[in-house]
Amino acid sequence: MSLQTSIHAQRRARLASMLGEGGIAIIPTAPERQRNRDSDFLFRHDSYFYYLTGFTEPGACLVITADGRSTLFCQPKDLEREIWDGYRLGPAAAPAALGVDAAHSISELDAKLPRLLENSGAVWYPFATHNGLAARVEGWLNAVRARARYGALCPAVQNDLCTLLDEMRLIKDAHEQAIMRRASAISAGAHIRAMQRSARMLRAGEEVREYHLDAELLYEFRQQGSQYPAYGSIVAAGANACVLHYRADTAPVRDGELVLIDAGCELDGYASDITRTFPANGRFTGPQRALYDLVLASQEAAVAATRAGARFTDPHDATVAVLAQGMLDLGLLDKSKAGTAQDVIEQRAYFQFYMHRTGHWLGMDVHDCGSYVEPGEVGQVSQRTDPLSGELITNRPSRVLRPGMVLTIEPGIYVRPAPGVPEAFHNIGIRIEDDAIVTESGCELITRGVPVKADEIEALMRA
Repeated sequence: MSLQTSIHAQRRARLASMLGEGGIAIIPTAPERQRNRDSDFLFRHDSYFYYLTGFTEPGACLVITADGRSTLFCQPKDLEREIWDGYRLGPAAAPAALGVDAAHSISELDAKLPRLLENSGAVWYPFATHNGLAARVEGWLNAVRARARYGALCPAVQNDLCTLLDEMRLIKDAHEQAIMRRASAISAGAHIRAMQRSARMLRAGEEVREYHLDAELLYEFRQQGSQYPAYGSIVAAGANACVLHYRADTAPVRDGELVLIDAGCELDGYASDITRTFPANGRFTGPQRALYDLVLASQEAAVAATRAGARFTDPHDATVAVLAQGMLDLGLLDKSKAGTAQDVIEQRAYFQFYMHRTGHWLGMDVHDCGSYVEPGEVGQVSQRTDPLSGELITNRPSRVLRPGMVLTIEPGIYVRPAPGVPEAFHNIGIRIEDDAIVTESGCELITRGVPVKADEIEALMRA
């Protein structure tokens, strides 16, 4: 058994041990999606399914029982279809290749699932992740009930498998961390290519468009072996950087403006996520540099707050504290109206320029699974009224960070023209994002292969 196969087998065994006596789990992969007429979107497996199998073909489903037995349903060998659509592993080869105990054609799923469910104590499957899965489970259970006169017992309990798998996936093992470091290195190289091309073309007097820089990202991702981007790349020039989920488009990249790129590749099922903001021509203006240094200082405070034993919200709180004071110092907020930095925080006045959280879990999904509430403290509820919306907010204790958790640290500032806002800062959007593995003593930033300090960015772009 290969290392890769062994890792997935260990995960299946661990999951089986948590299903309870007589438990059975059903995990399908993602369906293929039609793009138009006879063309499909590029297939991407379901993350839960891949986590347990390492299998990337569509048309598959995994069944695990509490005794540790795993059964795979997959596409059968079909030489004619394989000529058109590519090689299939097939049920005969699956046990040896993937380490499962048995494998059958996916066409047999409806016939065999009721017998596998029969006399089980509880059925587990991912809730609200696969359209139609709950209805199929009900159909399989009805087939079990139809055999009640023959002594068949039907599972009386249905549980959300995500509650178990989310906790498993939240802590990344050494194998996962190694892949994520490699994905981060590839993405860092892609950001460097985009930065340097922007400055090079502008120096040469050439027209630069957002799609030119997006092309550099895609080239480097594939050149280095990444399967595809982890998400739609954001390449935002000038005022477009103030749109949080802007997509790379046709807008010109102008001399004297900033460019915000939020992009990362996916490698072997794991995402990276980097944001850098840089001057299109390689030189920050005074106002750009002032805001950039503020955002970087807030990120440094967040990094210092990211360590085992801290709460998930601690990096965000550290970020906001720095940004609030900086907004007052730079005149983005009027001290006579906004008050002190603490007033800015309590009234959420910073929200005009910083409206998102400082991070999220990262792993197989770019916004990875895992609760943001500490499991043992879910019942500790407090409420507060949001000073901006007036909405009643329910608070629960934030997650305690533990070694092996991976999260992003991504403060930003986005200045849209508004009364009272200094014109020198208008239409400047800045975000700096790195990926961090939590350690006992702090965190390991795995995306610093691309510079983050303003002087280093300028030096890179002169090269």
